[in-house]
Amino acid sequence: MAADIAHSDQVLNELLDLVRDLNTRFLGPEFGNERPEDATEGRLYLLQSLLSALDSQIGADPDRPVFHRIVAPNKKVLGDNPDAIYFGAYIRPDRAYRVCGNIAGAVFTSFSQELGTADGHYSKGTVNVVKDTQLQVDPDGNYEFVLAPERRPGNWFPLHPEAGLINTRHFFEEEKPVAADPNKRIPLTIEPLDPPGPPAPLSDAAVATTICRVMNYMRGMTLENPPTASGPQPNWISTVPNQFNPPADPPAGMGWANMDAVYAMAPYELQPDQALIIEGRFPKCRFSSVMLYNRYLQTFDFVNRRVSLNRKQTTLEPDGSFRMVLAHRDPGVPNWIDTDGHVRGRLFWRFLLPEERVQPLRTRVVAVADVAKH
Repeated sequence: MAADIAHSDQVLNELLDLVRDLNTRFLGPEFGNERPEDATEGRLYLLQSLLSALDSQIGADPDRPVFHRIVAPNKKVLGDNPDAIYFGAYIRPDRAYRVCGNIAGAVFTSFSQELGTADGHYSKGTVNVVKDTQLQVDPDGNYEFVLAPERRPGNWFPLHPEAGLINTRHFFEEEKPVAADPNKRIPLTIEPLDPPGPPAPLSDAAVATTICRVMNYMRGMTLENPPTASGPQPNWISTVPNQFNPPADPPAGMGWANMDAVYAMAPYELQPDQALIIEGRFPKCRFSSVMLYNRYLQTFDFVNRRVSLNRKQTTLEPDGSFRMVLAHRDPGVPNWIDTDGHVRGRLFWRFLLPEERVQPLRTRVVAVADVAKH
């Protein structure tokens, strides 16, 4: 027994050492942090990543999975979205599960399997996506299906042999960000088809294993995936401030990515007296929005400020196009996106299941006082 207790004590101290290391190494120049705001935002990112790690890994049981909320206004990881709610459930690829849920007004619902995510590790790839069009939804919005490695009766979808987590997406286009609504409920359950019985009594070894999962999760969110990537970038990511590359599909199979989306992302840099005008046209698609991220792919304060725009929130021009304005203060025109005081950040677009080519996004920087003239 003493050896078991010493093991949990050891790994807990390893977790504390990891947090200390992240506060210096991950928030230092090795990972591209050069400005004071990088470290300030980075410390909040570390705290929210730790909250996400604790929330997802404590009690995680692939034999008895439960869907947990992946992101929230105080828990921003993996590129959160003001207009979406995400859930995750850790599973075993050699078991069978029944998933039951309700569309709950979402304009898009999907389930994907994340590879290599057992024991809290970062996803190595996204596979076997199930969209709402495959869910056999009844008139009340209810659906159920089975995930198993081998065919089962009913609406069955295969489990990949390396899948460790089921990731869900529920997108909404509403006037207020759905992710900011604490009362929004999406009915969703997962249960094993072959009940495993009660879990073993709590042991020190089990606590040690949980702490190891937390450390795996934290390393995946930080040291293993730095915010400033080295090497070539996907063609939809621009490195030129205030200028977008043509929107394009995400890399096939990229971990945590939405395989049904077309993306575009660019950095922005604006002085207090400047504004960025963005012009374009929404394609015919299931969902579209633009939002602001920091370098850690965390949205700005969407609870108290308009830091994103979906189609319902956007006022269109007479010809059906849009004209959005990113600025530090209200320029007095429709479709203002508030920088929340950030001189630098990232603009990120999603176009979900487009039925036509997404047109290039045109941009120009002007004085805030002159926005209405352009």
